[in-house]
Amino acid sequence: MDRRNLVVGGAAAAAGGGALLARPNLANAQGAPRIRWRCPNSFPKTLDTLYGAAEIVSRRVAEMSDGAFQIQVSGPGEIVPGLQILDAVSQGSVECGFTSSLFYFGKDPSLALSTTLPMGMPSRTMFAWLHYGGGREQLRDVFRDQGVHCIPAACTGAQMGGWLKREIRTPDDMKGLKFRIAGLGGAVMQKLGAVPQQIAPSDIYPALERGVIDGAEYIGPYDDEKLGFARIARFYYYPGFQEVAPSTDFLVNARAWDALPATYKGMLECAGVEAWHATAAKYDVLNPPALRRLIAAGTQLRPYPREVMAALYKAAQELYAELGEQNARFKRIHEHWDKFRVEQGQWFRVAEDSATNFLAAASAPPR
Repeated sequence: MDRRNLVVGGAAAAAGGGALLARPNLANAQGAPRIRWRCPNSFPKTLDTLYGAAEIVSRRVAEMSDGAFQIQVSGPGEIVPGLQILDAVSQGSVECGFTSSLFYFGKDPSLALSTTLPMGMPSRTMFAWLHYGGGREQLRDVFRDQGVHCIPAACTGAQMGGWLKREIRTPDDMKGLKFRIAGLGGAVMQKLGAVPQQIAPSDIYPALERGVIDGAEYIGPYDDEKLGFARIARFYYYPGFQEVAPSTDFLVNARAWDALPATYKGMLECAGVEAWHATAAKYDVLNPPALRRLIAAGTQLRPYPREVMAALYKAAQELYAELGEQNARFKRIHEHWDKFRVEQGQWFRVAEDSATNFLAAASAPPR
């Protein structure tokens, strides 16, 4: 079955309602097997939007198979700890799992490219690279070496830079900062003297409360409000240089994937596309009112100073060069990713960004 056709079909279902689901159920008509999978999730159930992406995949697959293909989603720690999803899926302890591949960059830095890199792409560009710009083809062997098949299945859209107990005015203010940050963003901050901490989502608040860390990034206003960071750290920084618009993955054990009927593989691919776009759209709806509530309650919104952003960008490029020297595959995929990022950035500046910036300024209320 052609994956590009599946992607197009999945996108149509996500955008246009239940047209795809209204077709005859070919899987059951052909006597396809009844399958039950377990899907542990890296994200707590309280974060309904991101956790819910796996539930969208589960629900759509069940609907398309007329109940023959069932996926049971569980929270972190119920079956597998939140940061051990890749290992569990690879070993076959569970059939599939929902996680951010950047959590496992220590196994292979190329895994981070499936999610995003610091100073990375916006959501539309990331989706384009993964599905139509050759990204998934570039990454296929990376995941096969880990014993899994990867399906992009969520995107948060633009993220925030994080919560801090004190202000950041210059790059020197990063020195000694104990900061919870996922993936390669921590390695970038470390170059400026910060002390990065990779902590599972459910453990961030207690670490911040006890003073184990000085600050933390997670996603954005909607989820951060739920996690209560504003009660401890008053300064809320943007933009999320560490994860501009990260893609989150539905991982399937490679042997389980190979054993699936082609129709079931197609269902998973289509469901992944719907969940990816649905998640980004939900965050776009939910983040603005959440940010207003946070500010009304006393949160101090701060942009990272341009000098700090420039230092972080320089550190990121140094890191990618170093990783490329150590890992030829990372170098090859990063060059492919970066070429696409730069070309898309130039195009967006001409059309979308210029229109968006003008309209934002023109629509602003008078001061």
